[in-house]
Amino acid sequence: MRNFHLAGRSTVHAQNAMVATSHPLAALTAIEVMRSGGTAADAAVSACALLGVIEPQSTGIGGDCFALVQPKGNGKIVAYNGSGRAPKAAEPSWYLERNMHGIPLTSAHAVTIPGAVDAWETILRDHGKLGLDTLLQPAIKAAEEGYVVSPRNAFDWKNQFEKLKKGTNTERYLLPDGKAAVAGDVIRQPELGQTLRAIAKNGRDAFYKGPIAEDMVDTLRGIGGLHTVEDFADHTTETTVPIGTIYKGHDVWQCPPNGPGITMLVMLNVLSRFDLKKFPAMSVERFHLEAEAARIAYMMREQHIGDPAHVNVDVARILTPEFADEYGSKIRMDGMLDLPVVMPPMNPSTVYISVVDKDRNVCSFINSIAHSFGSAIVSNKTGILLQNRGGGFRIEPGHPNCIAPGKRPLHTIIPSLVTKNGHAVMPFGVMGGQYQPVGQTHVLTNMLDYGCDVQEAIDMPRGLHYEGVYQLEDGVPSTIVEGLKKLGHRTTSVVSPLGGGQAIWIDWEKGTLTGGSDPRKDGCALGY
Repeated sequence: MRNFHLAGRSTVHAQNAMVATSHPLAALTAIEVMRSGGTAADAAVSACALLGVIEPQSTGIGGDCFALVQPKGNGKIVAYNGSGRAPKAAEPSWYLERNMHGIPLTSAHAVTIPGAVDAWETILRDHGKLGLDTLLQPAIKAAEEGYVVSPRNAFDWKNQFEKLKKGTNTERYLLPDGKAAVAGDVIRQPELGQTLRAIAKNGRDAFYKGPIAEDMVDTLRGIGGLHTVEDFADHTTETTVPIGTIYKGHDVWQCPPNGPGITMLVMLNVLSRFDLKKFPAMSVERFHLEAEAARIAYMMREQHIGDPAHVNVDVARILTPEFADEYGSKIRMDGMLDLPVVMPPMNPSTVYISVVDKDRNVCSFINSIAHSFGSAIVSNKTGILLQNRGGGFRIEPGHPNCIAPGKRPLHTIIPSLVTKNGHAVMPFGVMGGQYQPVGQTHVLTNMLDYGCDVQEAIDMPRGLHYEGVYQLEDGVPSTIVEGLKKLGHRTTSVVSPLGGGQAIWIDWEKGTLTGGSDPRKDGCALGY
């Protein structure tokens, strides 16, 4: 189906194991881990730790992690929710008394307790053969000896220069010589290297207790934060079961709320009402239907989804065909539904990693510091860049996503897994803030409705209906743009690409793996 394959990348094929990441060095690291006897989970953690050094705008130990793991590709799927919580002092009244009606994205209040390190240790306990002492070595080496800045990372550095100039400790740690890093620059972060060494030696406790945690608390309280050392020491990862729906004979799995994967499942349920194959993949009708499904699903998310430990989230009802029908039945091909404009508070950055090892253990893994370069707050002595995931909270008492003590915000990061007859067929994800549910839907329907291979599905031009405007990549033909306008869509072209995806397709009959990785990022798929 090469007629709309734009970037010219080939799929990558292997028999033993495969990884797809957003950076070649991370992909190589994952392959080396698996060649030396590590599992898919081992490979994902090692690659992610490295990305936290060499792709600092997107991820790091100051962020959060979600994962879906399926042992042997046919066992029980386990969902890991490694999202951090608000400080225990984060009462909504505290903010309202200070006339705060939103969380400033570069303030200490945007920093939730980073969940990644505890999640890594939890996932490795259940599915790994190697420990953090071994798996963090590539990240330690990159931090201490230096790494070369890649083109896409340089693009983000330049875009976020003003933010970094105004940040807390960011000039010292992330703006060498006071300038944004450019492609080819060598960056060293020895303080972060020492922090990673401590975690490699003493595990998650090195991060959540003792001097490292104390430094993060001192940094945050010094700029007005409510965090305490107890908030860090008490952090835990939730191990749970995934939620799912059926699309075109395949089961599609997501982590449950406070993860937002339910958004993608509702989109699929809405689109199940239509035969997309009636319309070309690149057509006004297809883009219109995707936008309408997204508008319905995002409206649902804003109205119903929060941390289920604090609010009642009726997942079963939301995933019923009747729920999708309530609005899906009203979709028209000659105009737009009259829906409220949803304005979510977050549009972050992320890394997604897809891994399958020689035993067909499957790991769909995502790690994020929320917005590009997170909160732009680096802990005073440790080199840890902290996330601004708390910016995803509302300050609206009664709203399911209102901030509260120890509460987890509505997230944006979603690892996905597709199975058929109980067997994994594709761990995949599309990073990129609010785009993720739409991106996953776009990639999956490209494959299951339009017969694309994993690389073609990832490459195809994209659009995101967000805050009342249909953002369209330059690759979307002008005829489609004009057609969408005639249906009532306000459109705009986006300079930055929408998201970045990775996927691995498992062919059980042939015993092969096929990988794809997004040309919108610097990464690749590798196998052996």
